[in-house]
Amino acid sequence: MSEETKNKGDQNTNSAENVDHKAKETINNISEKAEEYAKIAEEKLANFAGEAGEKLADLADDAKEAFSDAKQKVSEALASEEAENIKTKAKELTDEAKETLKDFSEKAAEFAGEAGEKIADFAEEANEEIKESKGKAKNFFQRLFGK
Repeated sequence: MSEETKNKGDQNTNSAENVDHKAKETINNISEKAEEYAKIAEEKLANFAGEAGEKLADLADDAKEAFSDAKQKVSEALASEEAENIKTKAKELTDEAKETLKDFSEKAAEFAGEAGEKIADFAEEANEEIKESKGKAKNFFQRLFGK
């Protein structure tokens, strides 16, 4: 072979080696960059996960607080409703008690009136009995003593 051909062959070999070396270097650079970007992505994902966890914890706390507030309001509403029911029932019972007391008062007044009439009748009858007994006793003693 001629020297020129040999030189061209050597040049081609060198060029091929250079291309191979450049390709390997580029692949290494790309691998390093990929690893670097993977680490950055991993860090960002970890930060994001941490922030998301914190936000979820905050949301859970907010949800618990909202549930607690709702539960308290429902309890207050039920207590208020129960208080209204109790007030209504108490008013009904008070009205019933007033009506019963009124009936009792009417019956007591009626009974007192009847008792007064009966006592008056009894007193009148007792007075008549006393007069009659007095007259009989006077008559008995007059006959006994002859006057």
